[in-house]
Amino acid sequence: MTINSDMNYIEAAGLKVATPLFELVRDEITPGTGIDPEKLWQSFAEIVNDLTPVNESLLARRIALQEQIDQWHRDHKGPLHDPAGYKQFLYDIGYLVEEGDDFHITTQHVDPEIARVAGPQLVVPVNNPRYALNAANARWGSLYDALYGTDVIPEDDGTERGKEFNPHRFARVLAYAHKLLDDAIPLTHDSHANVTRYEVRDGELYAVFDDGSEATPDHPECFTGYREDPDSGRLLAVLLCNHHLHIELQIDTDHYLGKLNAAGISDIVMEAAISTIQDCEDSVAAVDATDKVEVYRNWLGLMKGDLEVSFKKAGETVTRRLEQDRHYTAANEGELILPGRSLMLVRNVGHLMTTDAVLTKDGNEIFEGLLDAMITSLCAVHDLKGNSAVSNSRTGSVYIVKPKMHGPDEVAFTCDLFDRVEDALGLERFTLKIGIMDEERRTTVNLKECIRVASDRLIFINTGFLDRTGDEIHTCMEMGPVMRKADIKTSTWLLAYEDWNVDIGIRCGLVGKAQIGKGMWTMPNEMRAMIDSKSVHPEAGASCAWVPSPTAAILHAIHYHRTRVSERQQQLAKRETARLNDLLTMPVVNNPNWSEKEIHEELENNIHSILGYVVRWIDQGIGCSTVPDVKHIGLMEDRATLRISSQHVANWLHHGVVTEQQVMDCLMEMAKVVDEQNSADPMYQPMAPAFDDIAFMAARDLIFRGREIPNGYTEPVLHAWRKERKKQI
Repeated sequence: MTINSDMNYIEAAGLKVATPLFELVRDEITPGTGIDPEKLWQSFAEIVNDLTPVNESLLARRIALQEQIDQWHRDHKGPLHDPAGYKQFLYDIGYLVEEGDDFHITTQHVDPEIARVAGPQLVVPVNNPRYALNAANARWGSLYDALYGTDVIPEDDGTERGKEFNPHRFARVLAYAHKLLDDAIPLTHDSHANVTRYEVRDGELYAVFDDGSEATPDHPECFTGYREDPDSGRLLAVLLCNHHLHIELQIDTDHYLGKLNAAGISDIVMEAAISTIQDCEDSVAAVDATDKVEVYRNWLGLMKGDLEVSFKKAGETVTRRLEQDRHYTAANEGELILPGRSLMLVRNVGHLMTTDAVLTKDGNEIFEGLLDAMITSLCAVHDLKGNSAVSNSRTGSVYIVKPKMHGPDEVAFTCDLFDRVEDALGLERFTLKIGIMDEERRTTVNLKECIRVASDRLIFINTGFLDRTGDEIHTCMEMGPVMRKADIKTSTWLLAYEDWNVDIGIRCGLVGKAQIGKGMWTMPNEMRAMIDSKSVHPEAGASCAWVPSPTAAILHAIHYHRTRVSERQQQLAKRETARLNDLLTMPVVNNPNWSEKEIHEELENNIHSILGYVVRWIDQGIGCSTVPDVKHIGLMEDRATLRISSQHVANWLHHGVVTEQQVMDCLMEMAKVVDEQNSADPMYQPMAPAFDDIAFMAARDLIFRGREIPNGYTEPVLHAWRKERKKQI
């Protein structure tokens, strides 16, 4: 090994490793793992040498298939007159593959949070340590706070939120909470609202009422544990369980909230975010070696259990760390220990992008996905070896979500990569588990075969409406103008897509072994609307669904208390599988008759979305945040939103629905709106009136280069312009 000081790289096994990354691996990651850094880089160099040509060929295959599809659409303009011929064409070019025999996945050593517990899932940018810790600690949360502090409880009749505590509002909170307890943990008679105290006697829970009568839970097994004051024997907490999700009643008659209900319940703590995806991809702006080191260091801290962050809150310094496990006396005696943290998965990047964190001997960037697989797995060795005071996986697994794969060959490539990483790290085969993001069209239509090639590693499939729609638009770019976005949400292919994912997952034996997931609720401030609508996800058979915040996780957990997902999946297993023909029905409007107003509104919505997200990504390196839309409603945005919006405008531009001048006029008009919405941010750099800001140019590129960017991905444009912006900082 020799140091190349001019380039700030260190040569290792024929690779050039950025000095910060080399030092991170040598000084922080490998100590305690038993892995020699020199041998590690040697193994990784072999992986890079062997798998880079395969990665390149897979990307070339994507381009070749898209070119053939583009030509087919140019040759068959207008309505799809021959669906059977189109489907056969896709088989002929290898876009569609023949389905094999039925099978069930064989994944083993899967933690219960993935295998059998249905509940909310958080996705969080791992490069932000505060967010990462908040998400990891969102396993448990206060129902009182989630109800009192959001719009789930209306603000009327004297129940408004304010600086001072409002007992009238809290009365509504109590009523809501008692109704939930009655639904989830019903008593043999009467309501939790009328309980004056809870008692534990001979391993059973008794609810005592004012008249001296008593009740027990309808299902006694719902009572699982409790905590008592060791000195007085006073009951401090009651632990209940419904549908594998826990609810803790905290009892303190001296607490100001405990005094407001007869049973002295000072809080109801919900088991909420059962699992969390710590994201290296869509919600992260990591464009160079420095950024990647930040990503890896935070993931390492989570795996070693020593990540912490301090910040000012209400004028005081707060330090956040990973929560400890929760200890109870089990109902049947003995000690009961429950995880204090969400089970963490890590989402690596896809196959497309390269990184300057490691260069080949010729000075070429390596594929970023190869590096992510090696380094995130290496960090997780600390958890596997028990080096942390707080564990993540209790079954000896590492959970890696892999996004943006196109079809079975790309899934097989990831599995081959995982084989090589396991060998390099001395891990047993299939330690590295894979989560497949079903967000690309070629993966959707071949989902069964994608699952088959990963059948001994698979722990997760998940729909992603935004990315999936972006790929749908790009795939049919030459066919014609696509529907307005609101209409796409109810289009034939999308409804089939959501059902197809669940149907294939159930038929491939994921129930009881792996998660079947649904996508994000994007409005973090609209919790009442989420409560009213997101119940559709567990009812659709999804064992997890994404939420934008710990508070949303607490509230979404209510849906899983009301729907037993495993029973719902058994019911859905009897229905007919969604139709492939419907999946292949493209969202193209053959004779659009939109008014000028409708076209302008759609253009404004798309372009505002693009600018609002891009300006933070490019100028401040923020990959995920709450971005106000054109109507000033805060939406949790990441690159998936950007992909669908930019592809939609590119499609309408290509087919003459809008002109270049209309697009430019709208870009300048919406830039002023975005400037105003960010005017309170001291770090914000306005785009108007010059419109020559790097962020503005990036947004323009995403639209006007939308047809030529592979599969409509936003990363190539964003990375290039972010690097330019970082040169100015």
